[in-house]
Amino acid sequence: MKRRHTWLVGLLALVAVATAAPAQAAEETIARTPEAREKFIREFKRIGLNTTPGDAMMLRILVRASGAKRGVEVGSATGYGAINMGVAFEANGGTLETIDIDPKMVRAARRNVHLMGLDRTVKVIEGDALEVLPKLEGIYDFVFIDALKRDYLKYFKAIEPKLRTGAVIVADNVIRFADDMRDFLDYVGNSPDYEMVTIRASEEKHDGMAIIYKLR
Repeated sequence: MKRRHTWLVGLLALVAVATAAPAQAAEETIARTPEAREKFIREFKRIGLNTTPGDAMMLRILVRASGAKRGVEVGSATGYGAINMGVAFEANGGTLETIDIDPKMVRAARRNVHLMGLDRTVKVIEGDALEVLPKLEGIYDFVFIDALKRDYLKYFKAIEPKLRTGAVIVADNVIRFADDMRDFLDYVGNSPDYEMVTIRASEEKHDGMAIIYKLR
């Protein structure tokens, strides 16, 4: 009876593995076609820290239309904005580096980038952006800032020396949190080196984004 019981337990274990394998494989399916990617984005389980679909599409359009080749995002969250921008950077033959200080967010963002099939285009960096940005090498032509509001000017000044003429910078939450980033808005708004406009691409969050263009 003992041998028979052991055999039965083994059989049940094999059945469990065989049953679980297809589900796991389905979960790990990489979205490679445009249709699969749009489905992944459409069904993305956003959290409060993610940007809205309207704003994410605006970012994608800005990257694509500007022909940007090297971008950096400050504040990855779970990667919703990064995968949207990543689609455009891939089309442009470029790359995006996205930074977040929270290890859990970094893991989630890396997974979502992987499931979108964008590993070659989007790199998720774990760390404090104020420490990471000064260490980045080369020139950038697109920036999206969506992290600690009171530090927007610090983020901007850390990446500013690496921006080429014609670069596009997008800053999120500039209406509701204007007082928290007043120094940043004043710095850019009063500089002869930049043009800036505030837009609302989404009514979902009752807020807006600043679109900034580097003139020289």
